[in-house]
Amino acid sequence: MKRLEPPGSGSEDLCMGHILADTPDLTALIAPEAAALGFDLVRVKLFGGKGDLTLQVMAERPDTRQLTIEDCADLSRRISDVLDALEAEGRDPITEEYRLEVSSPGIDRPLTRLKDFADWTGHEARIVLAAPIEGRKVLTGLLKGVTDDRITIYVQKHGEMEITFAQVGTAKLLLTDALIAATRPLSLDGADEIEDELVPEGTEDEGLN
Repeated sequence: MKRLEPPGSGSEDLCMGHILADTPDLTALIAPEAAALGFDLVRVKLFGGKGDLTLQVMAERPDTRQLTIEDCADLSRRISDVLDALEAEGRDPITEEYRLEVSSPGIDRPLTRLKDFADWTGHEARIVLAAPIEGRKVLTGLLKGVTDDRITIYVQKHGEMEITFAQVGTAKLLLTDALIAATRPLSLDGADEIEDELVPEGTEDEGLN
């Protein structure tokens, strides 16, 4: 097995480490709301530009790794209530108008926590490293397991490679027949996402923080 180590000092500075490192304040606000409903927070992501800003929240039930439509609606309401309260106090964390999306991670889900790499051992994944190591930026292959903070992935033509969780920039499962067979939907509706409509800043109702 080959361990990929970054040049120079330790890999802990290369950073994934949290659910989403670039939105720590929003993650800290949203995580308790998900936990209050018994959900695990998978990812919080703020993306887009002015007039097209989206706050994306992915969560799951620990037992099913999915959310129902009702679950998404419940979490969306709780998040909106918290952000509305902060806006009323003049502590609005998002100053532009935005759309709130709450959803399950989906089949080809992002892998954002160390436990995700363990839970999905035996499935194919694509890992983009936080920084190139030995000229390599992307690892695509079969997840083989997790030991402490180290992830093992089998990459075709290269064999087993080992990286630390801190070296992961982004990662996701690859859609395969094996993954589809292993992922049993909660319903056939196919709708697991709730989106708040885009609301102008300063409007007091539905979905604006």
